[in-house]
Amino acid sequence: MKNFFALLAFACLLTPLTVSSAEPIDIGSRRELFVDDLLIGELKGTRLKMHEPQQLKRVPPRPFGHYATVLHDGDRLRLYYRGDKKPGAHWRNGWGRYHEGEVTLYAESKDGGINWTEPNLGIHDVPEMPKGNVILDMGPETFLVTHNFTPFIDTRPGVPASERYKGMGGGRYPEENWGGWKAKDERAKLREQYGVGGLRVFASADGLRWRRLKAEPVLTEDQGSFDSQNVAFWSEAEGQYVAYFRFFKNSVRSIRRSTSKDFLTWTEPVDMIANEKGEHLYTSVTQPYFRAPHIYVALPTRFQARAGAITDIVLMSTRPGSDRYHRHFKEAFIRPGLGSRGWGNRANYLTLNVVQTSPTHMSLFMYGGGHYVMRLDGFISVNAGYDEGEFVTRPLKFSGDQLEVNYSTSGAGRMRVEIQDETGKSIPGFGLDDCLAIYGDDISRVVKWKDRTDVGKLAGKSIRLRFAMNEVDLYSLRFTDRTLEQ
Repeated sequence: MKNFFALLAFACLLTPLTVSSAEPIDIGSRRELFVDDLLIGELKGTRLKMHEPQQLKRVPPRPFGHYATVLHDGDRLRLYYRGDKKPGAHWRNGWGRYHEGEVTLYAESKDGGINWTEPNLGIHDVPEMPKGNVILDMGPETFLVTHNFTPFIDTRPGVPASERYKGMGGGRYPEENWGGWKAKDERAKLREQYGVGGLRVFASADGLRWRRLKAEPVLTEDQGSFDSQNVAFWSEAEGQYVAYFRFFKNSVRSIRRSTSKDFLTWTEPVDMIANEKGEHLYTSVTQPYFRAPHIYVALPTRFQARAGAITDIVLMSTRPGSDRYHRHFKEAFIRPGLGSRGWGNRANYLTLNVVQTSPTHMSLFMYGGGHYVMRLDGFISVNAGYDEGEFVTRPLKFSGDQLEVNYSTSGAGRMRVEIQDETGKSIPGFGLDDCLAIYGDDISRVVKWKDRTDVGKLAGKSIRLRFAMNEVDLYSLRFTDRTLEQ
């Protein structure tokens, strides 16, 4: 397993090569998307296509606040977001005053994010928040934490029930040279009252009542800036906790990564290669994709620092252990949109986590109440137009006995699949002419060659997949084991 992920990290650094020159990539039975170049061998008359999330219209208002997180937990979605006892307060009234009214609020939905309730939890009595849905109030243990508190469900094997939910939040105090804010005196006063700055970690049994796991920050002011949404999660692929957080590199908002075995002791941060030249990435919104947790999808806010602080969303991905993000498309994934709302100062932030909200679709939630939907795996496809083209993978190995594809065709579109040996020769019985034409729209279609779907005899061997297709989008593929699927 360790060798596999080392290979994945290396593969992410590669530019597309002739497939015959690459070592076979062992994908096992993992689902692979086309958000990076791992499987891209040859595109002949085909191309990669980024798909636009569709915004739902006329939905009921949704609670929202900055640096929000949505967790898919059993039969409900759980939303965590920032509120303020003093709406309209501005940091120029004093850096500490800006933060002192911040709280973390909670809402939930049982219908896929269409309707939300803000339950009266009775945890904190905050007169300014009469709905009673405060889960963290600013105090000595949570100063700065409520600015960007970001929780997750800890899926580490053997995690105690009392720590099923974990979270991270915090920041740094103003620099001493920020004289316009009288920052030097304020910095000393804040340190005396609240202790040192940095990222602090919390745990909870129910996701509502939180306790601090360690008094001191686990990542300190000299390791990051943290004045953004800082995310952490348990990585099944890496067997450790992973965090992505804000830092400034040459005055540009950038991303760092650190890891931990116990959530308390973290490695020295690594600078991620993510930004285009001069580009500010305000958040990272990096997450294991829920249908393929060995792929980390990132949906950061791109910040136009010299253009009225306008923001939009871009699409990136990274692999376990990698120090860089892959970005097929440099342009916006979600634009500010029609109307004035999306064109204000820092108006566009996606809530952390893409979540499944139907058997075929997933949802993305935007600051301001926007709700976007996409088909499962539907970020980027291998796309064929009117004329038939081909897509050939790099050499790969697999486990399992069936090939499953997520695809969509037009009424006239068709797709066929050929399995080749490592030299590019068609394997008897698995040629294009043997494959039954695939058409329609399916999240999980099993490919069939004449009367067979069983490819088990080829498991563990070096092969390539050749797709002949017209008017088709191919979103993902994986090999499955029928005995495990039943």
